Amino acid sequence: MQSKKFTTEVGGRTLTAEFTDMAHQANGSCLVTYGDTVVLATAVQSKNAREGTDFFPLTVDYEEKFYAAGMILGSRFMRREGKASDEAVLVSRVIDRSIRPLFSQKTRNEIQVIILALSIDEDNDPDILSILATSLALGTSNIRWAGPIGAVRIGKSEGKLVVNPSYKQREGSLLDTIICGKDGKINMIEAGATGIVENEMMEALELASKEIDKLCDFQKKIIAELGVPKTEVKLAEAPGDMKAMFQKNIVEKLSDTIYIKEKLNRFEAMNALKADWMETCTEFFKETPKSISDGLFEEAIDHIVHKNIIEKEKRPDGRGTKELRSLFAKAKILPRTHGSGLFYRGETHMLSVATLGAPSDVQLIEGMEVRTKKRFMHHYNFPPFSVGETKPMRGPSRRDIGHGHLAERALSAIIPSAEDFPYTIRVVSETLSSNGSSSMGSVCASTLALMDAGVPIKKPAAGIAMGLMLSEDGKAHKVLTDIQGPEDHHGDMDFKVAGTNEGITAVQMDVKVSGIPLKIMAEAFLQAREARLQILEVITKELAEPRKELSPYAPRILTMHINPDKIREVIGPGGKMIQSIVAETGAEIDIEQDGTIFITSPNEESLKAAEAKINMLTKEFEIGETFTGKVTRIFPFGAMVEMAPKQEGLVHISELAPFRVNQVTDVVSPGDEVQVKVIGIDDQGRVNLSIKAVQELKLKSPEDRASGESEARKQADRREQRDGGKGGFGGRGGGHRR
Repeated sequence: MQSKKFTTEVGGRTLTAEFTDMAHQANGSCLVTYGDTVVLATAVQSKNAREGTDFFPLTVDYEEKFYAAGMILGSRFMRREGKASDEAVLVSRVIDRSIRPLFSQKTRNEIQVIILALSIDEDNDPDILSILATSLALGTSNIRWAGPIGAVRIGKSEGKLVVNPSYKQREGSLLDTIICGKDGKINMIEAGATGIVENEMMEALELASKEIDKLCDFQKKIIAELGVPKTEVKLAEAPGDMKAMFQKNIVEKLSDTIYIKEKLNRFEAMNALKADWMETCTEFFKETPKSISDGLFEEAIDHIVHKNIIEKEKRPDGRGTKELRSLFAKAKILPRTHGSGLFYRGETHMLSVATLGAPSDVQLIEGMEVRTKKRFMHHYNFPPFSVGETKPMRGPSRRDIGHGHLAERALSAIIPSAEDFPYTIRVVSETLSSNGSSSMGSVCASTLALMDAGVPIKKPAAGIAMGLMLSEDGKAHKVLTDIQGPEDHHGDMDFKVAGTNEGITAVQMDVKVSGIPLKIMAEAFLQAREARLQILEVITKELAEPRKELSPYAPRILTMHINPDKIREVIGPGGKMIQSIVAETGAEIDIEQDGTIFITSPNEESLKAAEAKINMLTKEFEIGETFTGKVTRIFPFGAMVEMAPKQEGLVHISELAPFRVNQVTDVVSPGDEVQVKVIGIDDQGRVNLSIKAVQELKLKSPEDRASGESEARKQADRREQRDGGKGGFGGRGGGHRR
């Protein structure tokens, strides 16, 4: 095997890039190791262009391998990797968003990047390594690409920023962000936070930028040594006479069409104009692929939108650069759901619905990296009718998973702890109409749904999508608040920021250029904060705080705590006891290892019934307590009395009556209900009881005592006659009676 290794230091640890002939038929490959985490990235480009394609055909697949974690995972019936997990989809999207802007978008040759996670340790996440391995695989290949890029994770704990924090360091971190870029610019951000302010976020970006520059320098040296000449790929270009005809017949009409405010009307007019243009091209330019004439149309829109915004601050719908579209918020839209919220921002309309469940309703996640229980879930759906299209409905797309995760991250920071609110919480956001930034709209609608459901969130959250128009020379720019339509599709940046009135909880940035300078990033953050506060005013005007009462259709949860040593009594042999309680009361019961018990039921009666049964099973008895119990067993030396289900105490023969008892059965028999008092508990938790002590409390005078003794003897004589002259274990023949 041929091998060449290069090393550098990142975050105080050694990163190794190794180039071998293991995947020698790929255009490029690289093996990156960090600690004991190892990933292999490969890049392949098809030899021929894909015919009839009007987009750049790039595919990125991050593949989780269970063997990397040294585990046999999957379902009981399927012990191999199948459909990509949500976590794998999210990593694929991060890599895609990092590398895509650095390709010529006119390329029509298919490019596929596959990253295999081969080994993972307990410290180093493979996602950052996957980006770096991809960058090196592309950089050393013959695929034309404007890299390399650097990637780094920045965390913040104990007031300090940490480069590439370990899994353990990320627990409880105030910030967890992946940042990519090159040449002092940022081209991708994926961040979650617990309310950090804009200045803190900029400090993280500045630190990341320095680390990224070091990583890029490291890669450039490798590429200079191992890189091969890039393949010339024919890019789609329109002939000169086609450009002239387009300029003469279409551009002016297109300029007017772009500025129709209502989306559906604009689309209708745009589609009609495009159809005319494509028909003209079919007639006069039969040999030119349709994708070229289509590309010319899209480039013109891009140029018009950029020029008018940068030079005149003229947006397609006439708004100012910092102006939001019209806002609308409404809670309690649906009668039977636990909580619902509707949020409009212009033509983007989001409906979010919150559902509360028992602690046992948590999602169990068992993946290559993550093995946990997920208590809060946010799911995002984007049906085709939301953009006036028809399309097969085949489950969540990568985009749906990505947008849902972004909103989930934004909301996780405001979700109360399980100690304060033990419910499992699921929020689903339905995109009813979309014209830009539906993911941030889902944050707003979900906040309303959570408050409507009575979830005691820490603070209301909202989100906004910012855009950017850069001049061709990069010297002029305009940051746009609340992008939509053409600004989203043809702009240079899609910058989503979510948070509360105190700080940021999530950030996601994609670009269509090589990167964004930090100075512009700082401007965008501040402008996003202004917009977020305006949106929060609208949300809190509709619902100022979470409702005090849960929906009558939501389950109720009662929390109790028992001695952990008593858990086995509640569960019972083979789970029989807890199953019987569930069957008798109709409540759901969840038991934690620390002795916390959650009882969930739709009604109060069921809760109380289950609580009473558990209290009896786990009751901790105290000396001096009196209660009624049932005699279960008889011994020569005393009787066992059941004080509570599966809990017994011993009444010694000397404690059966306030007089001398020669035989236990003279006083009690199995099945008798007796009043007892706790007189002792030994080191092993065994309880000693007394019937005599209770009777002595009742027999105040000597006359009462004599009367009681006489009555007890009469009862013993009657019991003897009833038993046919036999007594307990020995009877008269046993010599236990005088």
